[in-house]
This record gives sequence, C-alpha cells and structure tokens, in this order.
Amino acid sequence: MTQCMYIASSMRLPNGSFGSKPLSLEQPNVFLNELDFTDLYFENNYDSRLKRKFSYSPHFSFDYQVAVFSNHIPLGFGFTGTAEEGKCLTILYHYLNEALIASGVIEYFTCLSGKEDSAISKKRTIRWMDIKDRYDIVLEDLELWVITL
Repeated sequence: MTQCMYIASSMRLPNGSFGSKPLSLEQPNVFLNELDFTDLYFENNYDSRLKRKFSYSPHFSFDYQVAVFSNHIPLGFGFTGTAEEGKCLTILYHYLNEALIASGVIEYFTCLSGKEDSAISKKRTIRWMDIKDRYDIVLEDLELWVITL
C-alpha cells in the first residue's frame, strides 16, 4: 500500500511538483539520475469536475488541504537512509515550514492509502521550534499532529 501524507491549513496551500531537476527546460522529462527525478507532488482538495472542495480525512478541521504520496518517506522509524528518502523528507520539511509561516498552524496526518477515515492512533500538538530536522517529521501510521509556530 502507498503511504499518504496530508496537510491542512486555514490558508490556501501550494500544489504541484516540488524537487525534480530535469536536464533542461527543453527536455523536462529527461533526468541525469534517479535522485534528480525524485520529487513530491502536492495535490489540493479541489474537485474541478464538481467545482468544490472535499476533505481528504474527517480528522481535519481546516478547509485547505493537500495530499502527497511517497514510497520514499518512511513510517515510524523505518528509515532506510537513501538519498531519495532524505530528499523527500527535505522537500516535505520545507513545505511544512512555508505552510506554517503563512498560517501559523497546520494539521499534518499520515496513513496508508484508503485508511483516511480510520481512527487516529496518536494525536499530538507540536511546536515547530521543537522540530530540529527533516527526520523529526516522520509519523507513525494514523498519527495526526497539530503544528504551531
């Protein structure tokens, strides 16, 4: 199953691809190596067909939400130490930081795909200043954090 991370905020969150490094603008689908190809895609919670927002999980209290899916971000303490894992965690860390600067508080939740409605295993309130590096943002399955500045 695919691990999903969800972020919710009172402010609009950026969506799209973050982190890939193609060889050139003329060749946007050609990469030097696997690490340059590795990225995170943040998808917002707007259904263009229905022309309305939806919620990724009933656990969120904020309307603006994004989902990101990655096989390179570990659950719990399942660190692999790969360059791709480090890159994805760095991208996610910077994304969370920017979202916090914009809104002051965000909700951050992870679960396996299809388990978004399952009961939360752990809920915590975390101050961003207590998060020292990218590996501090790794959650356990069905864990929800409310992160404040």
